[in-house]
Amino acid sequence: MSANVMWFRRDLRLRDNPALLAAAGQGGFGDGPSAVVPLFVIDPALWKPSGEVRRAYLAASLAALGSRIGGDGLLLRRGDPLEQVVAVARAAKADVVYVAADFGPYGRARDDLVDSALAEHGIRLERVGSPYAVAPGRVRNGSNEPYKVYSPFFRAWREHGWRAPAPSPRSVRWEYPLTSHDIPTSAVPDGTELPTAGEEAAMRRWRKFQDSLDDYAEARDRPDLDGTSQLSHALKWGEVHPRTLLADLDPERHEVYAKELAWREFYADVLFHRPETAREYLRAEYARMRYVAPAEDFDAWRSGRTGFPFVDAGMRQLRAEGWVHNRVRMVVASFLVKDLHVEWQHGARHFMQWLRDGDLASNQHGWQWVAGCGTDAAPYFRVFNPMTQGLKFDPSGDYVRRYVPELRHLDGKAAHSPWEFLDGYTHGYPERIVDHAEERVEALARLAELKA
Repeated sequence: MSANVMWFRRDLRLRDNPALLAAAGQGGFGDGPSAVVPLFVIDPALWKPSGEVRRAYLAASLAALGSRIGGDGLLLRRGDPLEQVVAVARAAKADVVYVAADFGPYGRARDDLVDSALAEHGIRLERVGSPYAVAPGRVRNGSNEPYKVYSPFFRAWREHGWRAPAPSPRSVRWEYPLTSHDIPTSAVPDGTELPTAGEEAAMRRWRKFQDSLDDYAEARDRPDLDGTSQLSHALKWGEVHPRTLLADLDPERHEVYAKELAWREFYADVLFHRPETAREYLRAEYARMRYVAPAEDFDAWRSGRTGFPFVDAGMRQLRAEGWVHNRVRMVVASFLVKDLHVEWQHGARHFMQWLRDGDLASNQHGWQWVAGCGTDAAPYFRVFNPMTQGLKFDPSGDYVRRYVPELRHLDGKAAHSPWEFLDGYTHGYPERIVDHAEERVEALARLAELKA
């Protein structure tokens, strides 16, 4: 008997998964119940360059999905998807391999190759749904061009709308035509603690956060508070679909949260149309600016020992949790690019090595926004002041003390300025590696050179 293949990638869930419903012949897809092969391929081209944090989180998420499936769980295969997907589909006597469409530069190219390879054996690759509420390429302006600015994109995105969440599948008969491979070793780095992975954990977090949604607009910029949903990793891996979250929002009261989801989709749209910007400048003229090669100051930034408490707290949170509050991401990125004068790609690469939610489009274009060279970019002359940002968004110093133990002896806002106290450095905290005021002047001078 033949079985359809459900090739999971960035949709590690059973709820609200149109591709899975199509594979199972349910929810209005197909003519009736079908056996399904629950396939996931460990692709060396993606696994090897991923940092330990992302690999460890993915391994845990795969285990969680396997438990949800039950029985033998996922059929895991290691190797080139071109070979593995074809081998599994042929062994299953499948007519169709179902996937959620991938819009990233690598994923699109990979899927085209797999599509062609399957076709040689009379098997179709059927793309059903995507990781987004509105797939990249769908939202265009009146001239049928992609949007280059977020605000009009958001209005058009909201007007375009999205489907309601797909129903959960009824009982599925899972098939395993080949033996499953083990997941490669994926230990969590020492000192890093990751949240519970999987669809059920994501839904628990969402249900808990819904009680705070009305306060989100004010609380989202406060890293000292639990004011964000912290579902970016669940969205990255598709443990929850943005459509599921949007269905629970009040369009008026919760617009700010919807706008954050739309930023993710805007950046995916930008990368879809400009795939080279995963590595290169969106605004090419900024590649000509004078930069400093990464050296000791860059190492101090990576390890959270710059002497600027708000910056250091963020960089240590990254290593402790594989995640950083978004407000702090902007501040630490500005410090690297505009205080240390290091190109944004170095910081973006470090983030992708450590983030559990490391999403290529959001990460690269978030960094370009801060660096002044991306869409809707913060003007390059906007240089975040790490001291005033800390005092404004961590007014009691709780965030700093949580991640910088050398400053826990300083009460309240004093944690943001240890240089003002006789005992500020008694527990080993480093002195500031640069003078922010001087480096701001230097950053603006480099900008003037570029414009000249």
